[in-house]
Amino acid sequence: MALQLWETLKGSIVAYTGLSPAAFFTVVALGLAVYYVVSGLFGSSSDRHQRPRDFQEQMQPLPPPVQLGEISEEELRQYDGADPKKPLLMAIRGQIYDVSQSRMFYGPGGPYALFAGKDASRALAKMSFEEKDLTGDISGLGPFELDALQDWEYKFMSKYVKVGTIKTIPAAEGASTAESAEVADKDVPKTSEDGPSESTEAKTEETPSSVKPEDAE
Repeated sequence: MALQLWETLKGSIVAYTGLSPAAFFTVVALGLAVYYVVSGLFGSSSDRHQRPRDFQEQMQPLPPPVQLGEISEEELRQYDGADPKKPLLMAIRGQIYDVSQSRMFYGPGGPYALFAGKDASRALAKMSFEEKDLTGDISGLGPFELDALQDWEYKFMSKYVKVGTIKTIPAAEGASTAESAEVADKDVPKTSEDGPSESTEAKTEETPSSVKPEDAE
């Protein structure tokens, strides 16, 4: 059956094209090759120009890290990748690192994008992506979590450039106010509910009003 179809096909090729089957298939193959070459050169010219441009943008050298010194957590949030003109920063244990070279991980759309612009010590230690763990507070962490955080810190120290530190908050004003109140409390004599003050008792003992001079003799 197949042989009969092949013979019929060969006869049709010769009858309609005047070419032998081998010449016919050679011409078809050459036509397809020319079509793909031409379409590659002209048909997708826009894509062809777009891809090199994107590639060049990705391959542009990153600017050298800029040392920021001591900044607040609020200032650090400005470097979360939302502004492509600013470096991409992230902090561990209060130490700020420039992670711009790993924008595909920490930049917008990356798997760790929510860590950018923050001190994510607690989240890294717990491998948590919850908003409540995006903080530098590591109190209450277990030994395994602290070991994991230490591994992250070593990785950042070896791979990224440290560009600053998070500004430490000074002693709470409330604490100093409480201390002042405590000191003032010590200077104020006790109220009548607690009995007479020591100074009043001493005065009473020194000059009792009910005793007359002649009686003392």
